[in-house]
Parts: sequence; structure tokens; C-alpha cells
Amino acid sequence: MSNKYTLLLITLFISTISLAQQIAIGESTDGEISFEEYTPKSTLIVESNVPTTAKFPFIDIHNHQFGMNTKAKLDDIVHDMDSLNMKVMINLSGRGWTRDIDKSTETLVGYVKAVNDNYPNRFIIFTNIDFNGISEPGWTERAVKMLEDDVKLRGAGGLKIYKSLGFNVTNADGSVVAVNDERIDPVWDMAGKLGIPVLIHTAEPASFWNPLNRYNERWLELKTHPRRARDTTKGDYSFEELIEQQHDVFAKHPNTTFINAHMGWYANNLQKLDSLMIALPNTYVEIGAVIAELGRQPRAANKFFTKWQDRVLFGKDSWKPEEYETYFHVLETEDEYFEYHKKYHAFWPMYGLGLSDEVLKKLYYKNALKILPSIDKSMFPE
Repeated sequence: MSNKYTLLLITLFISTISLAQQIAIGESTDGEISFEEYTPKSTLIVESNVPTTAKFPFIDIHNHQFGMNTKAKLDDIVHDMDSLNMKVMINLSGRGWTRDIDKSTETLVGYVKAVNDNYPNRFIIFTNIDFNGISEPGWTERAVKMLEDDVKLRGAGGLKIYKSLGFNVTNADGSVVAVNDERIDPVWDMAGKLGIPVLIHTAEPASFWNPLNRYNERWLELKTHPRRARDTTKGDYSFEELIEQQHDVFAKHPNTTFINAHMGWYANNLQKLDSLMIALPNTYVEIGAVIAELGRQPRAANKFFTKWQDRVLFGKDSWKPEEYETYFHVLETEDEYFEYHKKYHAFWPMYGLGLSDEVLKKLYYKNALKILPSIDKSMFPE
């Protein structure tokens, strides 16, 4: 047998072994398994202390409720709140979703009345701005007057700005209205004069603008929720443009208190967020929908929350009581390697931040009491 032939056989043998070891997921005798389906159960045995209620009573600064104008509806919500140790819920959707101003005013009035009649200490209702007709003469004056009346006459405790501003609020010519459009400046100023906070959601995670490929960390979310993808070639502002517009608003209105929803989408870049907290002292951040980002960097997150303990707020966003457990688990414990409740948000494991009691108290209620002084402080410990 020639050396050349022997070398060929050896090469084929090694290649065969190599191919045998490269078995792709789905080639097993149990059937094909896609990435979406692949959910392995960890064999790691670690200490687990899963809190089902918060260690301290808390205020949820970021919640959305609809149809809360009846006692029966409020009874159901309060029952779940009590099971979580939530003392106060902030409903950011005070005017509902309708574009009919009269109907939205009726909704706000109905919510406030139902709360005052049944659970006056348990809810704060925020109002919203109607951006329809922003190109029409007198829009600014009408918006300012509505905000003032909502607070002074109708009982609203704050203002919520949806992400639609910067996404699909448009001018008469079809162009997208910028978050820092000068026609809105008097609205921000009025909020400051009224002494109410503005909770503003601008943009989405930066990955939503990135190509949908194997390098995109939010690939699974975009695959299962394709409408969340953004495309600057279709007229969308870029992530950087939207965030710059939002920060311009904060800087131009130093006498107004802003709550930057979802930690301004910088929970995955706490060094950047730290610099913004320094530059924009009239801002707070809330943690709604970004607990997965915090739970994968427990030491850095603990350091951030400790440094900025006077300007962080608890928020959840979607009203799913069973998901609060993840928040308590991440914030309160030092547990390691536990699952998040939505795979398409986070396919990585969580780790507990182990925040101190003093930081937890500020996050859960003390900071919210500073910017919402109408809340009954007697419901909370010192």
C-alpha cells in the first residue's frame, strides 16, 4: 500500500469521526428541536430562596389598567396587590386608548371617582396627551389646558407619555414628530409648574434596529414579535436619534421631574446610564421590563443601585402578578443561576443583586413618595 493511499484512508477516517461528532440539534431519534423549542433544564444545584411577596411594601410606578371604573374591577386588582405586598399602584393609562377626547375625559373622571369611592389610598391615576392634530392651530394651548385641568380639576397625579411619540405620531405631511418638538415644550413646562412627574417611554431596545441575524441578541423576540423591529429606511428615527431627542427634553426643562421608563434602555450599559444620571439631575429611572438586564450583571447592578439609590423607582409595566416574583428574586436575594419568566426576553440565567434593606426601601417606596407626595405615607415603614 502506497504512502499516498494510506494517507488518504487516514484522512477519510478522521473526517468520518469529525462528522459523526457534529450532530446538529434536531437530528436525534426523538425528533427535530428548534432553537425556539430548546429549553434545557439545568442540572446545577444551588441555593434557592424565591420570595413570592416583596420584603417591604412597595409602589409600582409603572402599571397599566383598563376598565377600572367599577368596584368589582378594583376589588380584583387590590386582591392581587395585597398578595404581592403592593400598597400603591400607579395607573399610567388614565385616558385609555380612545382618540375621542370626550370619551377619554370620561374615562379619566370615571377611574378617579371609582378609586376615591372605594380605595382612595391605593391608586394614583396619570393622564395622557392627545397628539392627534398636533399640526393644527392652537394644539399646544389645548394640550396645556387639558393637562392643567386633568390635574387641578379631575385628580390626575402625573403625566405618562407613550412610545408613540417618536414612532407614529405624525405631522400633517406624514413626517414623524420628534420627541423634542418645540410645540410640546409648554406641556413639559406645565408639568413642572403643577409639580407632577412625567413618566416618558422613548424608543425601544437598540437591538430592535439591528439586522435580524444570528448576532442579534433579541433575535427570538423579533422573530416572535416582528412588528417590534424598526427600520430607518422606512422613515423611522434611529435609536440614537430618539434617545438624543429625549435627553434634549430633559435638559431643556430642568424644573420638571422626568421618570425615564425602562431605565432609558440603558440597563445593559450602566456606565452610560451613570453618565446620564450625572448630566440630567432632574431624572429618575424605573426598572420596568429590564429586570433581565440587571439580573445578568448582579455586581455592576448592585453598585449602580447603591450609588443612585435616591433616584431609582420600582416599576413592572405589564400587569401579570405571577411575574413579580422574578423582580423580588433578582432584587432581594443573592441566589445564582435561575430562570427568567420569558425566554424571548432573556435566554440567559438570572443572579440576585442582594440589595441592602435601605436601598430596597428607597427603590420600593421612599423615592416614589418624594415625587408623589399625595400618597399616604402611613402605609410604609420609616
